[in-house]
Amino acid sequence: MRGQRGLFEAVSPHSDGRAESFVGELRAFVYDGRRTDEGLTNAGGRDGPRFRVPTFVNEFWTSRQRSAHSLHEVSYRACFKPQLPRFFIERLTAPGDVVYDPFMGRGTTLLEAALLERRVAGCDVNPLSRILVGPRLRPPMLARVRDRLDDLDLTTPGEEPRELEVFYHPETLAEICALRDYLLRRSAAGLSDEVDDWVRMVAVNRLTGHSPGFFSVYTLPPNQAASIESQRKINVRRHQVPPRRDVKAIILKKTRSLLADGDGDLSARLQARATPVLVTGSARRTPELADGSVDLVVTSPPFLDVVDYAGDNWLRCWFCGIDPNGVDITIARRLDQWARAMAEVLVELHRVVRPAGRVAFEVGEVRRGTVRLEEAVIPAAASAGWTPEAVVINTQVFTKTANCWGVTNNAKGTNTNRIVVLRRG
Repeated sequence: MRGQRGLFEAVSPHSDGRAESFVGELRAFVYDGRRTDEGLTNAGGRDGPRFRVPTFVNEFWTSRQRSAHSLHEVSYRACFKPQLPRFFIERLTAPGDVVYDPFMGRGTTLLEAALLERRVAGCDVNPLSRILVGPRLRPPMLARVRDRLDDLDLTTPGEEPRELEVFYHPETLAEICALRDYLLRRSAAGLSDEVDDWVRMVAVNRLTGHSPGFFSVYTLPPNQAASIESQRKINVRRHQVPPRRDVKAIILKKTRSLLADGDGDLSARLQARATPVLVTGSARRTPELADGSVDLVVTSPPFLDVVDYAGDNWLRCWFCGIDPNGVDITIARRLDQWARAMAEVLVELHRVVRPAGRVAFEVGEVRRGTVRLEEAVIPAAASAGWTPEAVVINTQVFTKTANCWGVTNNAKGTNTNRIVVLRRG
């Protein structure tokens, strides 16, 4: 049965053997002379069935294999590299197939799929996600952005919260407020076009950061805003005052960077795909997607964590006219809570994915490897009707470790992705 409100039509299972050969390809995969290690992941048990799932370990993708497209370069907390979804999209779908991410974040899966000529759908409870994703699936030409910026009058500011001068030079703040007022008025009047949406996306990404490429004085990385009081302390400690920034020039420079890997027909090629389905809401219920309309899901759900959404996003929400306290983001603090939440999502995914379609469910590794979320996902998926087919562990050696959050990720010098691959019967 098809969903009554679905935008994509239901699709038939593939018969060309792409998906059927996937496990065999994992088993035979060789990278830089290293053959795949194979083992088993044991999950379930106690009061339920026990599962033994083939597990494959190798460096299946790495930043050295392909550089990512420049359109990906927007900041977002806890996003995976584009090489991860590409690995599964190339092997389990064909051009024209539908790729879906129920936790789309900054849109890495959707953008990579669109660049590979797939149709895309995404969902996220965070309204900022759609603001960051949509414009990059419909990028305007650089000349149109330049013309729009030239036409904008940023000399008459909207409401100016003076407390934001801990981040911005007064003249920079005036320009930001004028731009904010313009974008909100255009949106309220139903006049926003793809160029307005692009300018808003870039501005959101440039609000705060730690280089001259941002509107602000030196502060936290752009995926997390400092509080006003915290920024005052940073300014005192660093003996800094917010410098004058040119808002239009920064937006144009970032636009040029995002479009650097494009060519004259980039926008046309992306827009040749069917209109993307972008849902703001819970992944547990997505009537916008028809039954059996999705070929492949590649996603990374929120992990066991405590994230202060309002605290992290208050400045971006202010700029976009969003009440951060009205965003219903729930982060599970206990493994059993997280598993129940994921089970509900997996039930909905079972509805929207076609027979023989796949889910690549990236669960990472949390609490320094003491909690392996794949062991919770496998029985939850099975109870929702999925067949756990494989666990793919990508181990990448690198030479630069990031300790800004006190995380070393396994032994220092390695990075690990853990993905549960599920098949719909």
